[in-house]
Amino acid sequence: MSDVAMSEGLDWATARGMGALAEKMGMEFVEFSVERCVATMPVEGNTQPVGLMHGGAYVVLGESLGSMAANLHAGGGRLAVGVDINATHTRSATSGVVTGVCTPVHLGRSITVHEIVVTDDQGRRCSTIRITNMIKDLPAAS
Repeated sequence: MSDVAMSEGLDWATARGMGALAEKMGMEFVEFSVERCVATMPVEGNTQPVGLMHGGAYVVLGESLGSMAANLHAGGGRLAVGVDINATHTRSATSGVVTGVCTPVHLGRSITVHEIVVTDDQGRRCSTIRITNMIKDLPAAS
């Protein structure tokens, strides 16, 4: 289990950042702990040509949350890397902001599984994503 306290999770995630892709897509952290991570993303700028939220955008939000949550759980000196992701899209957001809520399904020493539920401004589920991460030791500095 991570040595980062729940109250420090958001500070840890904000300092680490989500990466260039997530930043380009406008993701923002709302809450971050081992038990629950929340981020938002605007629909505008992340749509298909027909104006619907792009399914890949939902997956980027889910993978960003799930990978960051797995790395928080992994703790110092370890790295979580994605090995599987899948998504089921059940609704298309067309405006506003979507919210991703990431919760653990399994937090092991070498494998984590997280479910990310993405909802629209009205709280309707748009996508359900599951990500599996493998946790490995960082190589020793040479």
